[in-house]
Amino acid sequence: MGTTNSKVVLALIGAGGRGSGVIRSMVRHAPGVEVKYICDVDSTRGGNIIRELSKLQGYDPLYVRDMQDVFADGDVDAVVITTPEHWHALATIRACHAGKDVYVEKNICLTTEEGRKMLEAAAQNKCIVQCGTQNRSADYAFSARDYITDGKLGQIVTVKAYCMLPGSRQWVLKEDEPVPDGLDWDMWLGPAPLVPYNVSRHKGWYDWWAYSGGAAMSGDASHIIDLARMVLGDPSLPRNVFCAGGRVVFNDRREIPDNQTVVFDMGDYVISLESSQYGDYMSKTSNEVRFSDRFPEWRSNSTRIEIYGTKGVMFLGRHGGGWQVFGGNNFDIIAEGVGQFPDKEHHRNFIECIRSRKTPNSPLEQGVLSATMINLANLSYRSGKKLLSIDLQTGEIVGNNEAIRLDKRVFRSCYADTINM
Repeated sequence: MGTTNSKVVLALIGAGGRGSGVIRSMVRHAPGVEVKYICDVDSTRGGNIIRELSKLQGYDPLYVRDMQDVFADGDVDAVVITTPEHWHALATIRACHAGKDVYVEKNICLTTEEGRKMLEAAAQNKCIVQCGTQNRSADYAFSARDYITDGKLGQIVTVKAYCMLPGSRQWVLKEDEPVPDGLDWDMWLGPAPLVPYNVSRHKGWYDWWAYSGGAAMSGDASHIIDLARMVLGDPSLPRNVFCAGGRVVFNDRREIPDNQTVVFDMGDYVISLESSQYGDYMSKTSNEVRFSDRFPEWRSNSTRIEIYGTKGVMFLGRHGGGWQVFGGNNFDIIAEGVGQFPDKEHHRNFIECIRSRKTPNSPLEQGVLSATMINLANLSYRSGKKLLSIDLQTGEIVGNNEAIRLDKRVFRSCYADTINM
């Protein structure tokens, strides 16, 4: 667990594009970092990042298929988990019980039990866990929070969060087929039900409840909700949650809706969330804005947050874009703070915390709360678009038996031991 030496030894679990980018950033932007393992259940992946890391650190990382090989190596200080979402919680729990610090991508868990077991494993083993919600390392997120905390926006009345991604394409469910060479399909499925190989599941896992909470909702809106919670002072769970929506653009056989409207009753104010995949007239913050001191065109920005107070309204960008406050009779700019995409700062913070044992910028406690809000929205939708009431003392759903049933994932027997550690 951690290291008292200057060198930090990492392993990557899940060698896709995002994982490769994260591990590359940690090696480039934090001193004394080496990568010993690249782990992926598909042996056709990982070659590019192995070759790139070899040039950066002077030796090849080892390729392994089973994450247990990583956990068994005492040289490894920490792991970076960038698998599909259905593996995030179990991989984190296994890593913590093996004494490894963890960087885990969002959405970090898919059920209430997963979140609770992650917290227990991290606390029991005194592990550092940084969630991949990098907005929490952005200077402009801190300044936006300070502006609100200082009362300059007045009393918060309502919050509107948007994750309106460009439209999805027509989808056809492919036929089952033999498992491709190099892929351990059984291990890819992990705790999920055992089913025949299907490329629509393997490459389109964001479209299935067994592996995800949805590309727009779980993949992207998790960032929006987490950033909103941060600048609002990290409130606890909502009292009530309601989600409606469906498959709007293509009424095909995908399980995940392409349009969801969510209302979170936070007590003193309401957070609404629009999560969707349609329309090319909305767009995420461009790289030209993310890596500059410019502000987005707020009207067409698909990932903005609007925070309405009695003294003005704050428009807040995600992954760069900064914030601006408007008010007065002419809707003038009252205050603003520029800010850029904080990916490298977030990765550097994780490495620093491995050495210092300080709490990281995106701690597991807040990651679980943000993930739970996303999961509750999906449970409201999946249980028949019904209102969910939450016991704020226990965090449990009250009075909706179908939502409670859906929140209890059934793990395959060979993986159940992990969740029960």
